[in-house]
Amino acid sequence: MSSTPVIGVLALQGDVREHLIALAAADAVARPVRRPEELAEVDGLVVPGGESTTISKLAALFGLMEPLRERIAAGLPVYGTCAGLIMLADKILDPRSGQETFGGIDMIVRRNAFGRQNESFEAGVTVAGIEDGPVEGVFIRAPWVESVGADVEVLAEHEGHVVAVRQGRALATSFHPELTGDHRIHALFVDMVRTAG
Repeated sequence: MSSTPVIGVLALQGDVREHLIALAAADAVARPVRRPEELAEVDGLVVPGGESTTISKLAALFGLMEPLRERIAAGLPVYGTCAGLIMLADKILDPRSGQETFGGIDMIVRRNAFGRQNESFEAGVTVAGIEDGPVEGVFIRAPWVESVGADVEVLAEHEGHVVAVRQGRALATSFHPELTGDHRIHALFVDMVRTAG
């Protein structure tokens, strides 16, 4: 892999364009991924926010569920924001009927834990490994992490709840850094992809 990794953004739902912009600003080649053959061509993948049950259904519909699970299990670097965090969890508390995840992080998550859409908020979040002060996090019907396994590193908490984690080549945040113009978390992920390559 060249020093400029190719990173896909799962383009089924959510802030796809904003992630593509943030990844490009962090010196990656960013492209949308909707089909298994597009997934096969990327060095890393961002799973954006949206509605986790819808992402689960669409991934199955587009034939991406199993290829995604296989590539993540095989070590594909992956970064999930908000609903993307839910999709990377090995377990969801109170999942919707038929809801499935890609897995990849040994954690249990709670959907919509920070409240409804009208209770969305922004907050500065101090993230381990990110220098130059807190990251501005946008929380929209955000989940939080209830518990993590022994191999999961907690990178950030907000009001006593875990909101950013990393396990090996998988990274996840409850919040949306792509909506703020602060690309430091995307830069961290691009570095993870480079190191993996």
